[in-house]
Amino acid sequence: MALFPFCKTATGAVRVSRIQLLLYCVLLSLIIYFLHGRKAGGNEKSPHPYFRPMELTVGEETKNSNAELQRPAQTPWGAPLVWGDNRDSVSRRTEFAQLEVRVGLLTLVVGPYAQHVRRFISSAEIYFLPSQIVTYYILIDNPRMLDPPIKLGPGRQLKILPVAEFPGWDKLVYRRMPILADAIKNRIGKEVEYIFCADIDQEFMAPVEEEILGDLVATLHPEHYGKPQTALPYEKDEDSSAYVKEDEGDYYYTSELYGGLIRNVYRMAQGCSLLILKDQSNGMLASGREESYLNRYLITHRPTCVLSPEYNWWDSGLAADVPEKRLVSLGRQCEAFDAAKREKYRC
Repeated sequence: MALFPFCKTATGAVRVSRIQLLLYCVLLSLIIYFLHGRKAGGNEKSPHPYFRPMELTVGEETKNSNAELQRPAQTPWGAPLVWGDNRDSVSRRTEFAQLEVRVGLLTLVVGPYAQHVRRFISSAEIYFLPSQIVTYYILIDNPRMLDPPIKLGPGRQLKILPVAEFPGWDKLVYRRMPILADAIKNRIGKEVEYIFCADIDQEFMAPVEEEILGDLVATLHPEHYGKPQTALPYEKDEDSSAYVKEDEGDYYYTSELYGGLIRNVYRMAQGCSLLILKDQSNGMLASGREESYLNRYLITHRPTCVLSPEYNWWDSGLAADVPEKRLVSLGRQCEAFDAAKREKYRC
């Protein structure tokens, strides 16, 4: 008995029918395989040109901390997208190392936020532009909180700029950008070439060097990095001056760190102030508060240098993985903690 009946020798009509049957089976198998492949391929969407698609399992739709994201070196409009240890950053550090620039690091300290000042400055002394001349501008409502004076290294100085006490956080949202614009115009404008504005409840954890210097610098929000444009939390209220249309926007930026040349930061502070004051006069406030107005401005005035989430990160299930955590937001990290962790970290 033959093991393979189709290989058995046959003659006449029987032989023809068996050959035809075999050919029909092969042809049908090829058609089914081809159609299945086309169907599977047709269900795949083209990946975003700057981000690798995130592969999430069921129950992890809201998390992307384990998602492997690409680290592009440029934005779609050609500005550098800065990762601290890549080749471009090393080149930029080498370029600026030949120059001596004056840089300001400005922060606003009101009420209980004074408890963060010494940790912030101490960490900046180690990691923030250690080879450059840096002036810390502390806008504070209670200068006595800085006694005794903080010891600084060579080429560093701290200047206290008194501001009025704020009765509540909601008032601070309306006033921070106008305060920044006023400080640059009347006190800081002629003292430094670059100014960076940072929230005080942060800590430098790794080097932040000359790679961050640019004409207008913005930092990517770690919880929204890699998301499609339609998922970014821009202001949706059409009556707000921070409103962003569906076809607008590239990235979502954090308000925890931004900066650049002094004149450009002044223009940005002025521009955001006008948007905020317009909404205030109409009894409105954007859903993302100051961050919404910052993002509105940066859509029409694209930054010339974009910092990766390495430069503003916190421990959150939504935050993207980064090679190095350079500036960590303790305030937003506390917001992401449960009650036990809040107590442990003294939030």
